[in-house]
Amino acid sequence: MIYRSDTDVLRRLPAWVPDDARHYLAHTEGGEAIRKLARLAGCHASTVLRQVRRIETLRDDPLVDGALTRLGKLQVQASETGRNKEFVTMKEPQRDEMTPDAAMLAREARRVLRRLCESGAVLAVAAEMDKAVVVRDTGDGGSTRTAVVEAPIAQAMALKGWIACESPGRISRYRITAAGRTALSKLLAEQENKLRGFAEAQAGFGTSAEAEAAMEAADSDPLARRRHLMAESPLILLSRRRDRNGTPFLSDELVRAGERLREDFELAQMGPRLVQNWDMFLTADAEPANRSDRPRGPEAARARFISALRELGPGLGDVALQCCCYLEGLEATERRMGWAARSGKVVLRIALQRLRRFYEETNAQGGGLIG
Repeated sequence: MIYRSDTDVLRRLPAWVPDDARHYLAHTEGGEAIRKLARLAGCHASTVLRQVRRIETLRDDPLVDGALTRLGKLQVQASETGRNKEFVTMKEPQRDEMTPDAAMLAREARRVLRRLCESGAVLAVAAEMDKAVVVRDTGDGGSTRTAVVEAPIAQAMALKGWIACESPGRISRYRITAAGRTALSKLLAEQENKLRGFAEAQAGFGTSAEAEAAMEAADSDPLARRRHLMAESPLILLSRRRDRNGTPFLSDELVRAGERLREDFELAQMGPRLVQNWDMFLTADAEPANRSDRPRGPEAARARFISALRELGPGLGDVALQCCCYLEGLEATERRMGWAARSGKVVLRIALQRLRRFYEETNAQGGGLIG
């Protein structure tokens, strides 16, 4: 068997797979010798041996074991394809549709890891389930679901060490690691740079001085600072405040309404306000003429998001957009809108109350479901 690191195997294994996992799969599934792998990687054989042993010890983790099992099948398929040259010329190897590529993993990791940064948030994974859920402790003995994750995405994050299991069992619980927080900061920075570059291209900056000025203006935007304040959203902070009677300022129902708006915002894959025209969203048609032709996936999330903004209208829609979707602080929103100090939280609560009523009415009509 010939191990070709630049042909069959790399076409089968996604680019995000760590090198130690690649060596493990090549050795255990592909039957390659440790010394040969070390020679191809340009390192000592003991280094590859330590990598293989480390990955082997991680197989007690349900998600890591699932990721290695899934990737191991791709490794075997690559080896079989490599032995059949006629088949290679006739048909290009096909990747498992459930295995995420680097772009999909980055997109989903931004969404999920942000949720796991919130206090009391864990990723719960049940055995033999196709999906995992992010659950956050509400502080009063209850919990709320904040995100749903496909199993291959969760497995990839565990294999990369972004999440770690603290209590394996029938329902395993994972928390974000230091490596996961670092990866999230990098992913958010990369996304911001891409969006900023797109905005500059759309604006037609002709000189380096103009481009530099635009970048400085973008740096002052709350989106650029958001990755440094990922721990909790404004809604979570407000939900912990209590009045003189001990009642939370924001109830769980209001927090869920705001998080639902944010989930649709993220599912629709919308960028920052630098590249969006929100006036168009407030005047666009949200529902298709034919109910049987309802959009799905990102298009459906976009339609729900537009409907919610139109229901809130100017003012309420602005504060919900800034605080729920952009995660901008209330003080910054008050300055942006020209409101009096400490008035933003009251306006935000009114917006969330109307948003909750809108979602309740939408569910009663049999539409607007997430996912």
